Amino acid sequence: MKIGVSFPTTEVGNDPIVMRDFAQAAEDMGYEYLTAIDHVLQARDPAGDDFRAYYTIDNAFHEPLILFSYLAGVTSKIGFVTAILILPQRPTVLVAKQAAQLDLMSGGRLRLGCGIGWNHLEFDAMDQNFKNRARRISEQFDVMKRLWTEETVTFEGEFHKIEDAGINPRPIQQPIPLWIGAFVDPAIRRAGRIADGWLVNPRVPAGAEAEPLFEQFRKGAEEAGRNADALGIDATVLAGDRGPQAWAADAETWKSMGATHLTFRTMAAGVESVDAHIDSIRKFKDAYG
Repeated sequence: MKIGVSFPTTEVGNDPIVMRDFAQAAEDMGYEYLTAIDHVLQARDPAGDDFRAYYTIDNAFHEPLILFSYLAGVTSKIGFVTAILILPQRPTVLVAKQAAQLDLMSGGRLRLGCGIGWNHLEFDAMDQNFKNRARRISEQFDVMKRLWTEETVTFEGEFHKIEDAGINPRPIQQPIPLWIGAFVDPAIRRAGRIADGWLVNPRVPAGAEAEPLFEQFRKGAEEAGRNADALGIDATVLAGDRGPQAWAADAETWKSMGATHLTFRTMAAGVESVDAHIDSIRKFKDAYG
């Protein structure tokens, strides 16, 4: 099982040197990848329910592709994972171009985790249709894979039309791994059908509550004639107010359930400084390295 760490996007501040220090510390500890969350716009007031209340203008969200481009220049081996990029609110060809450039600049270290999103505000502001986002992401995956692997592409679908054109440069990885972050059954099955792996809802605890979700992922793969065991699953251990023994126990449970990747997240744990975030990821690595 590969072990990564979540970049503390909303708590790292706005100093690029501090961001560099966190990424380099994670790399030096032997973490294999960094994940970063994505939101383009935040409202003034909380959305009013569950985790969405956190996504307000008071919390900074660093743009993940640009963030990773910077961190790629100050690291040498740690991977980068968007977890998750809200793909349907973005132009597909532009994302394919940006991802290819990042993959090139990082030496093939990108894993593009995508999701359909939940925030009407962002879709409206970016002139995209919130209602067809689930259909659109499947076609977006097809278009991006072809742009990454073919010199020129001719494609006509429901949402895209390309006539004998391509991107240059293409990425080192052909194609870049495409994962889906999904929380509800239809989206989880979609991940099993079309993605290289599934990013599990980080708020779902390891164990019995997650088992039905794993079954939905395997069901989606089977429906598409795919081998679920050949696909990736990235689960999360939240630091919370617990300690290394509890973290390690959760990690072992995820591993026993079939997770291929594990992300340790220190955000929203009452940590007050970047040094404290670094100390937490060091403690996790010592407990479960």
